[in-house]
Amino acid sequence: MTIAQRMYLLIASALVGLVGLAGLGVYQMDHVFTAANFGSVNTVPSLVALNEAYSSALIVRVRGWQYIISKDDARKAEFKKQIGDLNGTILKAIDKYEKEYLADAKDKALLTEERTATNEYIALTEKVIGMVDEGKNDEAADLFFTKADIGTRMAGAFKQHVQYNLELDKQGEDEARRGLTKATWINTGIAVVVVLFIAVMGLTITAKLVKSINEAVDVAQAVAGGDLRRNIVSESNDEIGKLLQALRDMNDSLKRIVGQVRSGTDAMLTASNEIASGNMDLSSRTESQASSLEETASSMEELTSTVKQNSDNASQANQLAKTASEVAAKGGSVVSEVVATMSSIDESSRKIVDIISVIDGIAFQTNILALNAAVEAARAGEQGRGFAVVAAEVRNLAQRSAAAAKEIKSLIGDSVEKVNAGGKLVDQAGATMGEVVQAIRQVTDIVAEISAASREQSQGIDQINQAVIEMDNATQQNAALVEQAAAAAGAMHDQAAQLSELVGVFKLDQGAMSAPRQAPRLAPAAATPSKSTAVAVKKEPRAVAPPRPRQPEHKAGDDWEEF
Repeated sequence: MTIAQRMYLLIASALVGLVGLAGLGVYQMDHVFTAANFGSVNTVPSLVALNEAYSSALIVRVRGWQYIISKDDARKAEFKKQIGDLNGTILKAIDKYEKEYLADAKDKALLTEERTATNEYIALTEKVIGMVDEGKNDEAADLFFTKADIGTRMAGAFKQHVQYNLELDKQGEDEARRGLTKATWINTGIAVVVVLFIAVMGLTITAKLVKSINEAVDVAQAVAGGDLRRNIVSESNDEIGKLLQALRDMNDSLKRIVGQVRSGTDAMLTASNEIASGNMDLSSRTESQASSLEETASSMEELTSTVKQNSDNASQANQLAKTASEVAAKGGSVVSEVVATMSSIDESSRKIVDIISVIDGIAFQTNILALNAAVEAARAGEQGRGFAVVAAEVRNLAQRSAAAAKEIKSLIGDSVEKVNAGGKLVDQAGATMGEVVQAIRQVTDIVAEISAASREQSQGIDQINQAVIEMDNATQQNAALVEQAAAAAGAMHDQAAQLSELVGVFKLDQGAMSAPRQAPRLAPAAATPSKSTAVAVKKEPRAVAPPRPRQPEHKAGDDWEEF
């Protein structure tokens, strides 16, 4: 796998992990919001509807007694109209509950029980009104009193239904809490896995790149120090592996060239008269070395371009990681909106508590009025006895209404506390989302470090490329000097001794040393020297220029550079 493919794999893994984490977080937050919002969209409206029906039923009971004992036809007509309107309100509240707020089969069964008890109570009130209209007030009072259990059963049905709605609200709260806990663990786990995976992959890629580049640097330093005995092994086929292969080819070429140069200098030292032929051979080998270095320089330029491209890709990955961090920040904004929604739910619950308080006050005032009516009936003596019974019943109903209002107020208060607890849980979810954003920012920092490392690698390879170019320039200069040496035959012996000493700097394997060979003798009248065998390289070596005419005025050390 090439370096580019590894970088693409790292970028793709980071993107997949971040997108998956963001999608899962949005899904989990939606699930938690749905469960937490159940109390606002179902429980609270259900309690309001049930309370409206129950309060209307209690008022119907009071108006029924008032209708029985009233002697004023105008007031009786008003009471009768109020009883009809309140009965309609009760049935409308039950119908609205059945249409909009039913949650499950048990909820429907409780509503059916309420409807049955309410219909029985409405039938009782209508029967009592009919008896009063017929002048049977005493029989109507006895019937209304003896059938009081119907009202009690209706009140019990309403209370049981209210309790079940509170249980549904508790279930929604528990489900929201479980969903929040699950979302927290899942998101944290996935974030840790993604970060660890990217970190391990990034460290692995970086370690392998550093190891390969260090090997290439060691080879270059060994060659620069004259040690050509190193065995270069390339175990990968990526860009760094190709660089090591090129360095191995260069090292082998240098090893062959230096060995042959040593053989040539030995031959020149033993046979000064054959030095021209040796110089031609050396010139050919130097030209071959220059060709190899040119090829190496070209390969280094291509490698430099590839590494720069990898650096650009790493920069793009850094930008993508920043984009993913912005997406996670938007997720945190969504959680903030959820917190605002929970605050609205809390405000609605507080308003319901205020309404229940008003109902409690009405019940208290009704109790006071009933007490005053009982006192007035007691003052009336035997004639106020029936009215005293009615006043006592009204007071009893007012006390029960006040007790029920207090109980509902307590239950609503408990619901408010639970909504507040849900708001705190959503705040914790927001904090967790912030931690996720921080984790994604850490991933962004890691990708930025990888990008910086790629830039450093590009700079290092540029330096290696520059070094190879300098070696090529030096080799070209040496080739020119060797060509000049062919024309300086008179000083060749001393120059060959110096060359032998300089070439001795290179360290070669024992097998790389070729035995000194006899240079072919030149014909005395030859116009051009004989061609020497070229060193085997990747490409055909450049043609060696013929030696210049001998210039006796040159000194032995003129125009020579260290090879």
